[in-house]
Amino acid sequence: MKQKRIVVIGFVGTQLDSGKGPARWEKWRPSIAITQHEEYAVHRFDMLYSGKFGPVVDAVTADIAAVSPETTVVPHNIPISDAWDFGEVYSALFDFAKRYPFDPDNEDYWIHITTGTHVVQICMFLMTEARFFPGRLLQSSPPRRQSTTEPGSYALIDLDLSRYDQIAQRFSREQAEGVAFLKSGIATRNASFNTMIDEIERVAIKSRAPMLLMGPTGAGKSFLARRVYELKKTRHQIDGKFVELNCATLHGDGAASTLFGHVKGSFTGAAADRPGLLRSAHKGLLFLDEIGELGPDEQAMLLKAIEEKRFHPVGSDSEVQSDFQLIAGTNRDLASEVVAGRFREDLYARINLWTYALPGLVDRPEDIEPNLVYLLNQFSQEYGQMVRFNKEARERYMRFAMSPEAVWAGNFRDLSASVTRMATLAEAGGISEGVVSAEVARLQKLWHHYTRAPVAAEVDLAGLMGEEAAAALDLFDALQLAAVVQVCRASSTLSDAGRKLFAVSRSAKSKPNDADRLKKFLARFDLDWDRVSGSR
Repeated sequence: MKQKRIVVIGFVGTQLDSGKGPARWEKWRPSIAITQHEEYAVHRFDMLYSGKFGPVVDAVTADIAAVSPETTVVPHNIPISDAWDFGEVYSALFDFAKRYPFDPDNEDYWIHITTGTHVVQICMFLMTEARFFPGRLLQSSPPRRQSTTEPGSYALIDLDLSRYDQIAQRFSREQAEGVAFLKSGIATRNASFNTMIDEIERVAIKSRAPMLLMGPTGAGKSFLARRVYELKKTRHQIDGKFVELNCATLHGDGAASTLFGHVKGSFTGAAADRPGLLRSAHKGLLFLDEIGELGPDEQAMLLKAIEEKRFHPVGSDSEVQSDFQLIAGTNRDLASEVVAGRFREDLYARINLWTYALPGLVDRPEDIEPNLVYLLNQFSQEYGQMVRFNKEARERYMRFAMSPEAVWAGNFRDLSASVTRMATLAEAGGISEGVVSAEVARLQKLWHHYTRAPVAAEVDLAGLMGEEAAAALDLFDALQLAAVVQVCRASSTLSDAGRKLFAVSRSAKSKPNDADRLKKFLARFDLDWDRVSGSR
């Protein structure tokens, strides 16, 4: 393998490298010393300097030629008027890197960071870390005792962290811990949900942009928002409070006051100043659940507050500031709300950078069991009593929980309530089959409005398909299609409808794909899920 030429890139040390007369050789000078090591030869030294320090470069070049004649010194005058100005130094080095003819296949670049101001050294580090300088950092040190023959020591630092197994493993463990924290340690099994949480962890750590959590009531939006806040706080990325509000509770004139505050006397009943929730969330995280319920005026004020971190309290002529991070939640399709004119397009665009759809419990049946374990442990810790299922009771509950009968209309709220009831009624910490049977009956009664058989006659196939296509259907096909459409309209998702329609046959399949079967059935009539479900 051909050995690469060593090229050093670094600033001349205007103090460390300087010196006159024979006495200069009794002093350690870093730029000269790095060319004196016997174990390697520096092919070229690209020496950076600015303004009036050209004579220092000439003197150092001459001394390098004396100790290392094989080293070619190439001076580069970098236009920097203030070597302590971060913006100026970084811009100058960035321009230099763009012009420099790097040849990493044949040259090995050592970026010398011992000389120059601290700002210069930091910028050299950042340029190397970002791979604008495709090399390694070179740090040189003087000998322990001053000597005319010893060049001191040096260290090469490679910033490609992928080469450091221990560091890579540490970062990997850190991310895994963050993901587990967001899930409260629940060993969820749904692949798409786990992938989503992995991304949310990375976004939570790296971004302060708004986040939008979509999903049905009880899917865990509020819980996840709080965990994001707690994760950011443990990483020292946030100092303020977690402030939560369900926008559906806001009504009339009080809505703006609750969010943005008011000044005393601004309206009847305003007996004192009120800071409002946005200011309470300064340096913290604001979670606005059901953001689609906000009125048009509040939407406009919120947009300004997100973009400018400034807003007017009700009745005030002076703006106030609040630097908060926003997480919004909704069970509505905000894109459809924008089209219908009920939600501002510009606000939707601003909060739609990181959007995640949290699936309901019926879309994550494999996660019911690990959540069951978590909820039981939580109950045991809260009440100081260990509660567990016996084997038969657990099997009975799981059969029902994962069956089409279990619609989980309230999602995880229903599951949490169910576990609380069974744990409370457990005798001596043991949940029996009798307790489970009573709980199943209770849930069936709770959900009976959601599981009533559809009435096929209510479906207007002519309005859905067109009169000509509907008239061409046999009575058998028309009745069957109408019944399927009715189930679709009563279901939250394509998968939910598929589970209801194929409840019996799906149990015989190891990998049932109910959504695909339903999609193919609708396609026979030139229909799709959006068209059918959108005509409710």
